[in-house]
Amino acid sequence: MAAAISNNYKGSKLLFSFILTRRTMTFKSYCTLALVICSLGRCFAEDDHEMEEFLKREFSLTKPYQGVGSSGSSHWELMGDSMVTTEQVRLTPDMQSRQGAVWSRIPCHLKDWEMQVHFKIHGQGKKNLNGDGLAIWYTKERMQKGPVFGNMDNFTGLGVFVDTYPNEEKHLERIFPFVLAMVGNGSISYDHERDGRPTELGGCNAMVRNLKHDTFLFIRYVRRRLTVMIDIEGQHEWRDCLDIPGVRLPQGYYFGASAITGDLSDNHDIISLKLYQLTVLRTQKEEEEAEEEITIPSVDNIDLLRVGQSEEGMSGVAIFFTVLFSMLGCFLLIVVGLVVYSHWSENRRKRFY
Repeated sequence: MAAAISNNYKGSKLLFSFILTRRTMTFKSYCTLALVICSLGRCFAEDDHEMEEFLKREFSLTKPYQGVGSSGSSHWELMGDSMVTTEQVRLTPDMQSRQGAVWSRIPCHLKDWEMQVHFKIHGQGKKNLNGDGLAIWYTKERMQKGPVFGNMDNFTGLGVFVDTYPNEEKHLERIFPFVLAMVGNGSISYDHERDGRPTELGGCNAMVRNLKHDTFLFIRYVRRRLTVMIDIEGQHEWRDCLDIPGVRLPQGYYFGASAITGDLSDNHDIISLKLYQLTVLRTQKEEEEAEEEITIPSVDNIDLLRVGQSEEGMSGVAIFFTVLFSMLGCFLLIVVGLVVYSHWSENRRKRFY
């Protein structure tokens, strides 16, 4: 009897220890899982600079476009051939020699911001028989007509262009439409004949014409870094277009959108412009740098950036002639080598006999 009780006691003690161990292991597992989740969350937050975003309605243009173009109380003002409908702000109709724009009346003093552009480009013209494109602006000047997608040349600030017509035909490797960005300081001219290549910061091709689904452009300026992405596949996924550090843009500039047509045309529509203020956690050093006043737009190491682009941007014609002359040079070396070898062999044969 005592032996049975003793065995039962030992079995109960063993079972209790097993249960306690399982509970302890489970508790430790939960703690470990929670720690991993927190670590991952912290990593993702750091990857996104621990940013929070807030929609700034005074800098945003959305339906129903109340008062736009017809009231001085509106935050946005129309220019040129632009017009407001219930569905969009049409910068230009699908007609030749038109230009239009919509500009914010209020200067923006945000340090870090993000602009999401919902736009549509469509028309009757077939491929490469349409033009010319639209632009999104953050500039010192506003409401100025001109040749750069409906805005003035030698602008001061940032321009992001959706160029739909290739002017420089010899650059066969670039597919249009093409999205590119440029920072101007008031004295830099946009080169139409070369599709803005000499002054572009980077870009990507974007087949945005006559699509049935929505198309979006994403422009982010944070910690003096300019990022442009596109969503044109209808999958609600952003695709990288360009990412440039060291971009210095002053505060107090105006947002706007413009478009232009020439001998070729398209409808250029803005469905919405949504500006978000980004709240970014900075170190003390970064905060001190952010407090430094920027008076003239610029890009750090712009010369090195453009040298790299020129090396990558060799045209198809240049590649053809490079290969051709290389082959001719190799052929010439082979001929000279054969002649020298033949002459050497002949002299050697005469000496032998």
